Amino acid sequence: MNRKDLFNIAETWFNKQSWKPFPFQKETWNAFLQGKHGLLNAPTGSGKTYALWIAIVLQYIKNTPDYQKKPAKGLKAIWITPLRSLSVEIKQSTERFVQEIGIPFTIGIRSGDTSQKERAAQKRNMPDLLITTPESLQLLLASKGYDKTFKNVIAVVNDEWHELIGSKRGVQMELALSRLKTISPAIRIWGISATIGNLSQAREVLLGSHADTLQNSVLVKANIKKKITVRSIIPKKMDTFPWRGHLGIHLLEDVFPIIQQSKTTLLFTNTRAQCEIWFQKLLEKYPELAGEIAMHHGSINKETRLWVEQAIRNETLKAVVCTSSLDLGVDFTPVESIIQIGGPKGIARFLQRAGRSGHQPGKESIIYFLPTHAIELIEASALQKAVKNNIVEDRIPYLNSFDVLVQYLISLAVSDGFYPKTIFPEIKSTFCFQTITEEQYVWILNFITKGSQSLNAYDEYKKVEIESDGRFKVNSRAVAMRHRLQIGTIVSDAVLTVKYLKGGFLGSIEEWFVSKLSPGDVFTFAGRNLELFRIKNMQVLVKKSKKKTAKVPSWMGGRMTFSAQMSTLLREELYSVSDQKSVNSVVIKPLSKELKALAPIFIKQRKESIVPGPDQFLIETFKSREGYHAVFYPFEGRFVHEALGSLLAYRISLLTPITFSIAFNDYGFELLSDQEIDMQQVLDNNLFTKEYLNNDLQKSLNATEMARRKFRDIAVIAGLVFTGYPNKLIKSKHLQSSSQLLFSVFNDYEPDNLLLRQAFIETFEHQLEEGRLIEALERIESQNIVWKQCKNPTPFSFPIITDRLREKLSSEKLADRIKRMTAQLEKL
Repeated sequence: MNRKDLFNIAETWFNKQSWKPFPFQKETWNAFLQGKHGLLNAPTGSGKTYALWIAIVLQYIKNTPDYQKKPAKGLKAIWITPLRSLSVEIKQSTERFVQEIGIPFTIGIRSGDTSQKERAAQKRNMPDLLITTPESLQLLLASKGYDKTFKNVIAVVNDEWHELIGSKRGVQMELALSRLKTISPAIRIWGISATIGNLSQAREVLLGSHADTLQNSVLVKANIKKKITVRSIIPKKMDTFPWRGHLGIHLLEDVFPIIQQSKTTLLFTNTRAQCEIWFQKLLEKYPELAGEIAMHHGSINKETRLWVEQAIRNETLKAVVCTSSLDLGVDFTPVESIIQIGGPKGIARFLQRAGRSGHQPGKESIIYFLPTHAIELIEASALQKAVKNNIVEDRIPYLNSFDVLVQYLISLAVSDGFYPKTIFPEIKSTFCFQTITEEQYVWILNFITKGSQSLNAYDEYKKVEIESDGRFKVNSRAVAMRHRLQIGTIVSDAVLTVKYLKGGFLGSIEEWFVSKLSPGDVFTFAGRNLELFRIKNMQVLVKKSKKKTAKVPSWMGGRMTFSAQMSTLLREELYSVSDQKSVNSVVIKPLSKELKALAPIFIKQRKESIVPGPDQFLIETFKSREGYHAVFYPFEGRFVHEALGSLLAYRISLLTPITFSIAFNDYGFELLSDQEIDMQQVLDNNLFTKEYLNNDLQKSLNATEMARRKFRDIAVIAGLVFTGYPNKLIKSKHLQSSSQLLFSVFNDYEPDNLLLRQAFIETFEHQLEEGRLIEALERIESQNIVWKQCKNPTPFSFPIITDRLREKLSSEKLADRIKRMTAQLEKL
């Protein structure tokens, strides 16, 4: 069948749906049929799934003239999704097409939610299309005879590739793809991405550094302008001294009309704790929403999450308070409005969330921005500009993740074993390991067979045996079982299940939060107030409580920071304010309505200090009963500020013996001391230089201690420590102590250990964002430093001060204290 006839099959089906294929869909079909690999970039809700699934089916039809007969057994295509919740949507879309054109294809899902019975059935008879996750694909590679499973696969599609590329899950996929390319030489590798800045690099990471593969690839960009409307919810009364303690709850009355006017509204929060609070407060204020409002986050049990997703599709819910668990790909046609509560910290995240509404070609996406404190309106203004100018973040890929490589090689050894000389060129063809040396590879091989130089006396680290023909193989059933249980790169704190005393599973919660509770304590979870009865066998046993006040769980994943692009846009918005002679005067550039609404804050800020311009770096100092405050404003995000604050405190202490407490947020950082800082001495000694940065950071932040914590994750991924069996997980404090012991051994006796070195590199590159820190220091060195000696805290410094107080005071005492502080400052 020629290409025209093949396209006719697809176009006829589109016509029956009253649709018309987009040019990007046809371009994708064409490229796939020509045998090309590629990356598809198209907006959310524009039909990306059909662009690639139809291409795969057309290729099958081309190779199989009697395509409507029952196909030969075996896997033909793999669809990788980073989130299990997307699998059902993809299954429904792919099934719909093949059923309606008369191809008896079977579509299967394999993820952490798949039952053991279904997995066994798949092993006996694989579906034609398998929708799976990176972790489940690795488990298949750890199965005996995996080469027979994958030998006839013609395509691997990596959905939401931007979600994988900047993580070790992306490295997992790079290694898996390098193996599949060898097993099935005819395979075509494709990625799908809606929101990513560095598209060319994303394609290179997907396809590897092999020149032939890259040359035989395309980058398909959809020329579709998705209409996204951003509406800011501007408080009627603007706090001159803003703080984030109320989490935006004071704007509940502005949210309710949006919920009433829309079929369905998704309210996105940045953390699970915030999600729980908003759900409770909405129900308290508007009890008529009972039965029409639900909550969705990753720690709620699977059954509840699936029920919520289906209820949205069925239009039986008016509102869902959620987290990033509903960020991606799920097609909710009834959703008309999105409310983003608080700054999303990144442009891509904001656009993804906006795309949950109007999730159909040609439909408008509407997103409301609700600030949790006034200064977040600057972020809203920056996001408006990002949407208008199509600005999206780059995703930075990992390099030389040796812990993932160790796990991958043991997976291959667990299945059929491997020959090192065969696998090395495959590994080197990946983007992540393009610079790996033979010496490093030999070290890795020694590590999995002998347990590295300092562990070779212990048999438990000798996992892989070298057989007489040179094959590397795991022959121990116990080693194989433990390895399969621990495949994956997402390392989190130990998770405990939450259950009612009388039965009934509610979800899961992190051990570090529960460890702070005592029996009788009440906490909020899954929209209910629960009283802790006891903790037993990794289960948190609870009963319902009628108490009004309760602790809100916090999750370790709740600490987010600005992306680099978001920081740049925020500074540009702020600089546009500094260009005005006064906020209410005739302006050079018109201000956004968000910035105009902040006029009272900017007027007060100028009265006490300045609003910095593009060539200015602002430092404010003032004295209070707490001591001497010095506040610095790089506007670079909390991770950079944490590092910069510690660096500056260390450098000042070299000039004068002085101790500080450090506080920071996304806008700046504060050094607080009981003695006055000689700021002129700080300026004269050029303490913002990037010279000796790495050395000073190591001393200022105790980088060894940070690397020690980072090493825990590396040790888990590399299988150095075992996290436990499903119903008997090892407590996080035991994991930490085991990994710390190994870290100390390597640090003292094997300093060139690749996993140890990786811990330090990841600490600097990913946790401290050393690259961004250098750029920030370079920018500060080129600016005029403006030091303002203030009498009182300014509107810019107030959120940083109150964040520090949060650590010391309960929420009620904090609110009272801030109310008094605000009243005093308003009088001045």
